[in-house]
Amino acid sequence: MTALTQLYPQPLWQWFEQICAIPHPSKHEHALSQHIQQWAKAQGLAVVEDKVGNLIIRKPASAGMENCKTVVLQAHIDMVPQKNADKVHNFETDPIEAYVDGDWVKAKGTTLGSDNGIGMASALAVLGSTDIKHGPLEVLLTIDEEAGMTGAFGLEAGYLDAEILINTDSEQEGEIYMGCAGGVDAQISVPMSWQAPEHSNASFSLTLSGLKGGHSGVNIHLGRGNANKLLARFLFKYSDELALELVSFTGGSLRNAIPREANIHFMLPTENIDALKQAVASFQALVREELAVADPGMLLALADIDPPTKVMGEDAQNTLIDLLHASPNGVIRMSDEIEGVTETSLNVGVISTEDESVEVLCLIRSLIDSGREEVAGMLTALANLSGASIDLSGAYPGWKPDTSSPVMAIVRDTYNDIYKKDPTIMVIHAGLECGLFKEPYPHMDMVSIGPTIRYPHSPDEMVNITTVGQYWELLLAVLARIPAKAA
Repeated sequence: MTALTQLYPQPLWQWFEQICAIPHPSKHEHALSQHIQQWAKAQGLAVVEDKVGNLIIRKPASAGMENCKTVVLQAHIDMVPQKNADKVHNFETDPIEAYVDGDWVKAKGTTLGSDNGIGMASALAVLGSTDIKHGPLEVLLTIDEEAGMTGAFGLEAGYLDAEILINTDSEQEGEIYMGCAGGVDAQISVPMSWQAPEHSNASFSLTLSGLKGGHSGVNIHLGRGNANKLLARFLFKYSDELALELVSFTGGSLRNAIPREANIHFMLPTENIDALKQAVASFQALVREELAVADPGMLLALADIDPPTKVMGEDAQNTLIDLLHASPNGVIRMSDEIEGVTETSLNVGVISTEDESVEVLCLIRSLIDSGREEVAGMLTALANLSGASIDLSGAYPGWKPDTSSPVMAIVRDTYNDIYKKDPTIMVIHAGLECGLFKEPYPHMDMVSIGPTIRYPHSPDEMVNITTVGQYWELLLAVLARIPAKAA
């Protein structure tokens, strides 16, 4: 047995080891889905794959629990693929290298996939059990949650019989979630024109790295550096002074991860090289001082590159720099109703340079639709002023809190009985799928729980072993307390 599978609870960790062994980044979940389906059928469980690829697996009630309300345990199959720059790893073919470090499970140089692999493992462990008390059970495993919520969008009425849904995608033990933010993707296309270099004879790459990154929802309030915004700030401050001619701007890899790295290629006159080196050193010192607490590890690295044959036209370059520097980013507003929770935010997540444009992909989140619409309007106005185009897509609703939720009360009281303290009832600034499930299943009673996961969506992701055991005990105790169906 490996160190991972010796952890408590063993059935959950054994499943998590299997999950880590089978590549399953967003939009590439097929192999893991097939593995789960084959296992479930071998167990004699009913399995359905819906039109978009979600899995619904059913298990009859344990003895004496047949009259209980049906519960659906829900998790998403996919994981966020993020790695350190020096890590050689193909998320579509290579397993996740998980390991135990004290009371934490981590991965070697990549995201771990505990978001939402631990929740998925817990649901599968319950399906495989012979001694857990539960009523009629359904397990819903959705696809593509991290890259577009395709599975949640595509879930149709009629597939689920359950009256209660327990989402397993929360990331803090001791907190029960009864609401979440909605969101929308914004893609800004900045038109590009190109020309031969006019006055430059030196070519460089400038890479910004060393930032913590993280989840663009649950970590956005921590004030961490955004690599895209910081490099845009450098260009706004120094491009005219150093006569920089920009060749490309790339940064980030996912719209829902705070970008940790960004890179620009550019040219400049040879006589400005010393000033460039001084500017890089000065800017690095400035940002490190500003982010000394929140994100102290930022690095800027200059490197020579081969001379390019073309650079951005002056007007196109200035427009791009101004737009990126002017774009809002981070927390837009904190909630007035829920202390300490972000209401509305924006993440300037991905920048890529194409032949005809530079593409800027952002994710707007808000607990309220009007907040989401307001930030979308800000970006639209900025694009209009810049002569850029903007496409808003994939809007999904938030999950409106229901303070009278019966299942929330069951989870709260069960937690109190087990641990002799009250859990915190929370709303999370992240895109749980529950809001989308409310459309085909408007009367379903929902709650979200999970273990403590730190730094999801980044290679620093880790899950706390002790809290996985606590989450498991809570889940099993809640399943045993599900009430009978109404007569």
